[in-house]
Amino acid sequence: MEEQKKPKQQPNVLFDLIFYIALPYLIWNQGRHLIGDYYAILLSTAPAFFYTIYKFIKERQFNITGIFIVVSLLARTIIDLVSGKAQTMLYNQVYFMFGLALFFFVTVIVNRPMGMYFFGDTAQLMGYERKDIMRYLKEKDMFKMLRILTILFSIRYAAVAVVKLWLINQYGVDGYGKMIVIMQVINWIFTILLGIYSYMIIRKLQGKTGDAENPNIHA
Repeated sequence: MEEQKKPKQQPNVLFDLIFYIALPYLIWNQGRHLIGDYYAILLSTAPAFFYTIYKFIKERQFNITGIFIVVSLLARTIIDLVSGKAQTMLYNQVYFMFGLALFFFVTVIVNRPMGMYFFGDTAQLMGYERKDIMRYLKEKDMFKMLRILTILFSIRYAAVAVVKLWLINQYGVDGYGKMIVIMQVINWIFTILLGIYSYMIIRKLQGKTGDAENPNIHA
């Protein structure tokens, strides 16, 4: 194959901590007494929203993966805006997570696992021909692994929804600060699990393409 592009830079953990935990928690903790619970929660989602959009543009994810990220982010924002009340917003976020879990599961049922398209997009960004990579990904053994990967995504969203629902029922709106931290920790745990399984898929794909010594494919 052609010479591969340089791998993308790894995510900056410090910035993730700042925009996904620190700033949202600070805005919630300091803002709820000034502007109320609803607007404090709504405003606390802004750092993560703009940071995600920034990463989307910087990494040039103008593909199925990028479209999914932007559409889901916009949908979540619209749901937050129309919720009207803080507790309603939190419950709607739970329903939205269940909806995403169902979406990923349905793509497996109809044999169009989202994991396959995520890998196709990533391989294309690394310089591979999309149609060639998609042919490998549709082979029986690879396709099975991608179905499992997609199910893991579904479980991730379902787990986040279940835990958040429990936290809402236990602590109500007052527990939103705890939710910010716990939800991000759960996301990181699943990111590690998904990363490990993705690496297994990558190694198998590299073996099929003859690039077993090339580490430049990242899911």
